[in-house]
Amino acid sequence: MHTIQFYAINLAGVFVDGPFDVDALVERGSQILSKRGRWLRPLAKRLAKTFGDRIRPRKSDVVSFLLADQGFRNAYQNGRFKFSSLLRPAPEMVAPAVTTTWQAPLNLRTPQDLSHWLDLKPGELAWFSDRRQLEAKQNKPKLQHYRYRLLPKRPGEFRLIEAPKPRLKTIQRRILKDILNHLPPHDASHGFRCGRSISSFARPHIGREVVLKMDLQDFFPSIRAAQVQAIFRSLGYPDCVADLLTGLCTNSAPTEIWNALDHAPPAKIQYKIRRYARPHLPQGAPTSPVLANLCAFRMDSRLAGLARKMNASFTRYADDLAFSGDCEFARICRRFSVHVAAIAMEEGYTVHYRKTKIMRKGVRQRIAGIVVNKRPNILRKDYDRLKAILSNCVRTGPASQNREGHDDFQSHLAGRVSFVEMIHPDRGRKLRAILEQIDWTVS
Repeated sequence: MHTIQFYAINLAGVFVDGPFDVDALVERGSQILSKRGRWLRPLAKRLAKTFGDRIRPRKSDVVSFLLADQGFRNAYQNGRFKFSSLLRPAPEMVAPAVTTTWQAPLNLRTPQDLSHWLDLKPGELAWFSDRRQLEAKQNKPKLQHYRYRLLPKRPGEFRLIEAPKPRLKTIQRRILKDILNHLPPHDASHGFRCGRSISSFARPHIGREVVLKMDLQDFFPSIRAAQVQAIFRSLGYPDCVADLLTGLCTNSAPTEIWNALDHAPPAKIQYKIRRYARPHLPQGAPTSPVLANLCAFRMDSRLAGLARKMNASFTRYADDLAFSGDCEFARICRRFSVHVAAIAMEEGYTVHYRKTKIMRKGVRQRIAGIVVNKRPNILRKDYDRLKAILSNCVRTGPASQNREGHDDFQSHLAGRVSFVEMIHPDRGRKLRAILEQIDWTVS
């Protein structure tokens, strides 16, 4: 005899793979029940009332609801239902009403649809999606999906770059191009977006009485797989497809990569191991920047609302948060930063308190490397250093100035000049004129 949990699990699996309105729930439930019964429609009404206005509910949540529902328990105890078939109806794409502006560009209802779209065999799809988190246990680099590189930052700090190998990168680029690039992030987000840059990030804060700069610690690894799955589920993809897409875009880093950090504080190493061992957004995957913006949508909305209430401006560039305002905002700026940190913590992020800066009008107001006191500008010392390098390249040849050993020093200098042109066009034109005088045939 089947238990009540058996019936709840199978019925929940049928419900979550389709629309969550009353008629659809009754129809899908009837397809596996030998007798519909009067109890099914009232149960469907209660389910629709509880979950109908949300993102497609998780199966575990529906199972918990059914087990706690007295009507469902009475039907089981009185033997009023049984399954005529355990073959579930095909999953359906269901975009909830709250995300009508997000339209799924592809109709992927089953894992077979996903593997066909990605030109993968079912076994290959399971391997690359790594839902069992085998990457974290794998100590053979040839069998890992990512290449790992630890980059030192300031003393005691480091960043882990997780670069996907070519085949996985191709898969991620296809997901980025055909799905993720069709979704709009919050308007306050300026990083990793076409038509946005650090220049547009800094522009709203020019000439303000006070500028508040805050930084989010470990931005990419702070974003968990559950948040990424919610993005795909909000597009209407069934759980079976959303789970696989999430696995393709997240990673669990193996613990052996931290062996090179024996000199670092043990507590900090253990913290990093735990954070990176759980499924997270890998910094280095082509899908991670866009997914990071989408996952931060609710935080951006809350921070934008908080700033608007205080007559302040808010922009975000990746993990950099910037707020600015006039005299009224200057008086409450310090307390305001506490509220910002609380919102970030509630959304799963951690503020790097040592990098929090309150910059008033009498000091240099600098965000993302741009000075915003009166107009966008770069640091004088950075401009003078670049001008000196270019001038020395004209006099003594570019080889004498390539002290860092750049493979393409010409492109490197051209990029730096273009950056100055974007921030300060007048200074950029002067540097461009010097750059064009360099004889690159001189060794």
